[in-house]
Amino acid sequence: MLQNRFSENYIEVGCDEAGRGCLAGPVFAGAVILPDDFYHPLLNDSKQLTEKQRELLRPIIEKEAVEWAVVAVSAEEIDQINILNSSIIGMHRCVDQLVTRPELILVDGNRFKPYVGIVHQCIVKGDSKFTSIAAASILAKTHRDEYMEKINREFPMYKWSVNKGYPTKDHRAAIAEHGTTPHHRMTFKLL
Repeated sequence: MLQNRFSENYIEVGCDEAGRGCLAGPVFAGAVILPDDFYHPLLNDSKQLTEKQRELLRPIIEKEAVEWAVVAVSAEEIDQINILNSSIIGMHRCVDQLVTRPELILVDGNRFKPYVGIVHQCIVKGDSKFTSIAAASILAKTHRDEYMEKINREFPMYKWSVNKGYPTKDHRAAIAEHGTTPHHRMTFKLL
């Protein structure tokens, strides 16, 4: 059962990312501030949900959240500063976009760089423990999947509408046959 709050004393924002392990496409970060009483029976870590469940939850989260933001960090930037830094920068950029200033950042995982003026708490498997992080994981994942569908129309041979840029056998075979695109992360082991 997900918890709504880490602490009763702060305005909390949950942060997560999607696409860290991909060979192509941006990493997407999400940040969500939910009302204290937010509840939906399906809400969970995005990886535990079907695509259909995530698509159902996305408009509910976007409508009912106090605030939310989603940011993409490009493959080019990932190649320049690495995937961990890109994920953290993406989360920072999400917090930058929020009009309501959070007082506590809840981060899925065990690594984060301090955001000036706001305390943070890293929570391993936080997307399966706290509603705001689960919501952020769903927004990051659905926005990223939508983006990968879009660029798949330009590069259908990589099957990004199916593999979403992850290192599947088909994706690696397409790289071997067709080479790379501007969307590929050149610092990743592509083959």
